Amino acid sequence: MTNGETRGPLLAATGLVKAHGRTQALRGADVELRAGEILAVTGPSGSGKSTLLHCLAGIVRPDAGSVTYDQQRLDRLPEKRRSELRRTDFGVVFQFGQLIPELTALDNVALPLMLSGADRAEARARAGEWLERFEASGQAERRPGEMSGGQAQRAALARALVTGPKVVFADEPTGALDSLASEQLMAALAQTARESGTAVLLVTHDAQVAAYADREVQVRDGAVAALEVTA
Repeated sequence: MTNGETRGPLLAATGLVKAHGRTQALRGADVELRAGEILAVTGPSGSGKSTLLHCLAGIVRPDAGSVTYDQQRLDRLPEKRRSELRRTDFGVVFQFGQLIPELTALDNVALPLMLSGADRAEARARAGEWLERFEASGQAERRPGEMSGGQAQRAALARALVTGPKVVFADEPTGALDSLASEQLMAALAQTARESGTAVLLVTHDAQVAAYADREVQVRDGAVAALEVTA
């Protein structure tokens, strides 16, 4: 049990509704994420998992319902403030990493720090420490096209965690990896998150990946259909 469980959720969504054109992606979804826990969001393709993550991360606004982060209404904040939170309090990892192809792994990881005002030397030094933590220091001067999928995802995780976020949002982070690389990546993410007290919201279709979570919510037809304790 995490300390956050005595203080209520760090991040909570209530009654989320979101449509993409005529497609209803979310239909009254409710979910809570507590400080320091790893929560897996599972469900079939097209069920609304990624849309739920995007609403919780402030990437998109829900059409109805509320998203509360650290006692403030995230869905009511202007885009500029939500963008700031994604540089400071939130880290985001996508299935294909989305590293900037023109930059080395080191500069990709350093970029969030520089965008937040750190000078280049300091940012690169901290980035190097995070690449080493994820056993990717040997990739520091390589560009994404020169790395394997697993190596690139390790760099993407380092970039998501380099600012010391309170929440990491991981959208199918192992979806493009083989089983061994997937297991290694999740073990590194889970260990680092628990050491740093970072909460993780993990969208996945893989039961073995979901097994790294403390809890699992299943999304079906745009709503949270079940809650299962996995650890």
